[in-house]
Amino acid sequence: MSKIYEIFGSDAHTMTIALMEAAGVAAMIPPGGSVALKPNLVLAGTPDTGATTHAGVLSGCIEYLQKNGFADVSVIEGSWVGDSTGRAMKVCGYDKVCEKYGVPFYDLKKDGTRQVETALRPMDICERALDADFLIDLPVLKGHCQTVMTCALKNCKGCLPDREKRRFHSEGLMRPIAALAAALKPELTIVDSICGDLNFEEGGNPVQTNRMYLGTDPVQIDAYGCRLMGIDLDEVPYIRLAEQYGGGSTAINDGDIVTLNDPKESRPYPAASGTVARLTRNVRADSACSACYASLVRALYSADGEGLRVRRNVYIGQGWRGKSPDGVGVGNCCAGAAECVKGCPPTAADVLELLRRIG
Repeated sequence: MSKIYEIFGSDAHTMTIALMEAAGVAAMIPPGGSVALKPNLVLAGTPDTGATTHAGVLSGCIEYLQKNGFADVSVIEGSWVGDSTGRAMKVCGYDKVCEKYGVPFYDLKKDGTRQVETALRPMDICERALDADFLIDLPVLKGHCQTVMTCALKNCKGCLPDREKRRFHSEGLMRPIAALAAALKPELTIVDSICGDLNFEEGGNPVQTNRMYLGTDPVQIDAYGCRLMGIDLDEVPYIRLAEQYGGGSTAINDGDIVTLNDPKESRPYPAASGTVARLTRNVRADSACSACYASLVRALYSADGEGLRVRRNVYIGQGWRGKSPDGVGVGNCCAGAAECVKGCPPTAADVLELLRRIG
């Protein structure tokens, strides 16, 4: 069974290196092999909006690889239909990263393609993604207005020409994404979940999670992302379909998650839109760690979508430790509350279960 390595913090560069060192990534790559890094540059939006991969994830990968003797490293990506990949890479600071480390950036909109047989139909896939000896997927864990969530599997859609992307949408996205997952399976996935949008791929409602995680099974990676966001797998059909097509496994067993540090870093929570402010109007936060708070916000978002209205006060944060507030507690620090979901941090799924029960 695959392992998922998880780390908390806000420094994407050092967190990425720590994850790769813990997982022993260098030993996975063929000696002298070519490595392609595939981030999420869906559009020209900065990472703090919750839309795109932080430049520090890219620089951390490159520095780790170069220090371990891998010289043939490149960055590949193609933004969504209608946006410029070149403009997006500059907005996100990738041009400076590539210049610093002497690594080329290839716009897949300009790349050649080859037809590959898949479980659904033949697909045109960009050659640089197919020809890499070791493909590293660098998605952002975030919501999506059409597929509910997007992470490892859907990020591979950027390895397609625009004509194929359009066809995916005409086919309803779910089955084509799943079929692509089995045909183009990255050897490694490193998820940027430092901040991701709640519901839109293009950003705007970022939730500060201060988390990153790494794994070798992209289907398991997406299944874990659903757990973190409080989303049932049945709400994201392409994940189980990808499993059926041979893209990986949705199973996450005890011991599969290896946590490298404690989620103790606390920082101001960004209320980037009226949505977050509305959802948290009854939340009484006192020195809450961002990872715990993010689980709560994502659960509140899911509950809101189900028509649940949380009218009781919700307590969260280290400031409530040892107290007995009359309401709902989130996290171990609020164990004294009348109703509490424990964990450090609890998952959004666990928080949502409690909200459903009291609702």
